[in-house]
Amino acid sequence: MVDKPKTKPTSLFIDLQGQLAEVISGIETGKKLPSEPVLARMLGVSRATLREAMRSFEGQGVIRRKQGVGTFVVSHTHTLDGGLEVLESIETLAKKINLQVRMGELEIQRLQADNPYSQLLDVASGKPLVKISRVIHTTERPVAYLVDILPEEVLKESDIDEGFTGSVLDLLLRRGDPLLTNSLTEISAIAATPEVARSLEIQRGDVLLYFVARLYAADGRVVDYSMSYFLPGYFRFKIVRRVGGSSSL
Repeated sequence: MVDKPKTKPTSLFIDLQGQLAEVISGIETGKKLPSEPVLARMLGVSRATLREAMRSFEGQGVIRRKQGVGTFVVSHTHTLDGGLEVLESIETLAKKINLQVRMGELEIQRLQADNPYSQLLDVASGKPLVKISRVIHTTERPVAYLVDILPEEVLKESDIDEGFTGSVLDLLLRRGDPLLTNSLTEISAIAATPEVARSLEIQRGDVLLYFVARLYAADGRVVDYSMSYFLPGYFRFKIVRRVGGSSSL
């Protein structure tokens, strides 16, 4: 008797996502999905496995889970699309596709430079810093959590007036001082911490795009250290790269 080959777990999970996609597509935008216990029974899986499958749909912006209320199908028609060759704010990207964005919760703190910030900003220990944390919303939901840390000599708390809409980059560009030249950015995927998850109204551990950047002025100073957390389903970044060894480029 020949044993049948076992189905790989990854294949089962893909099948589950396909079934879940069919369920979601059959529900009107704005309406609630069946509860987790009901949905798990419908699909023949555990609630833990179901939650794992649902995370990918939430990251794509297809569904939205509200703690204590339920999971809803959302109308997701816009993706902020930008190239990595040019540093642009979320507001600038949104204007290109006529998408309304607004700043939500804003928190401003005064800090003193200590490790690791003194090293990251290349400033003396004890130097005054300003930390700006805020949430960026589309018309549908919060989609980004942004944190900028700057020397107080570059940006004071009083510089952030009622006209501030969320972009430190745009604020500095409008002011024209210091003259900005380039940004060194590291990109990764990380699991949402409790603080970030709460701000973005997602589950702790959900996957986010994570940008860590140092912004430089013309005189070589690091004028801003930033940490940006993006919901993957609402952002698409691309980069144009040269082909190695090509003499025509």
